[in-house]
Order: sequence, then C-alpha cells, then structure tokens
Amino acid sequence: MTDVLIAVALLLVAGAATAAVLNRDPVRQALVLSFLGLTLALLFTFLQAPDVALSQLAVGSAVTPLMILLTVRKVRRRPGSGDGVDKPAGRER
Repeated sequence: MTDVLIAVALLLVAGAATAAVLNRDPVRQALVLSFLGLTLALLFTFLQAPDVALSQLAVGSAVTPLMILLTVRKVRRRPGSGDGVDKPAGRER
C-alpha cells in the first residue's frame, strides 16, 4: 500500500513540476509552485521524513510562492512609461 502511495505522489510531483515549467504567467507559476510544494511535502511524509515535510510545507508551499507574488505585484505597479524602461529626463518628445 505504501508503494502505491509513493508512486501516486511521485506522479503528482512530476505533473506539478511540468505544469510549473510550462506556465508562462508568473502568477499561475507561483500557484502551481505552491501545489508542487504541497505534493513534495506529501511525498516526504510517505517516505517517513516528517521534519523535511514540515520544512517543505513552510518554505516550498508558503514562503517562496508568496515572495514571487509580492515581487510580481511590485514590478507590475512600477510607475513610469509602462514598458519597464525608464527614460532619462530632458529627452521627452
């Protein structure tokens, strides 16, 4: 029974990792990365490593995606021309 759970968890991890790589939107990538962290924590639990699972749960599924989302929010709200390139003063047309 344990082998089946480990195999299912490995398939979930592989699927979530593939989905994280294939997504182009940073917000969706962060959400998929959070799901990947959850599936890895589940896998570590099945492999009888509860301390690693708790660390993965905290860092991989909560802190890292939150930092990515905050960074994306900060970059998207940047004042200026909207194209991400600041033009020097005095060169406006």
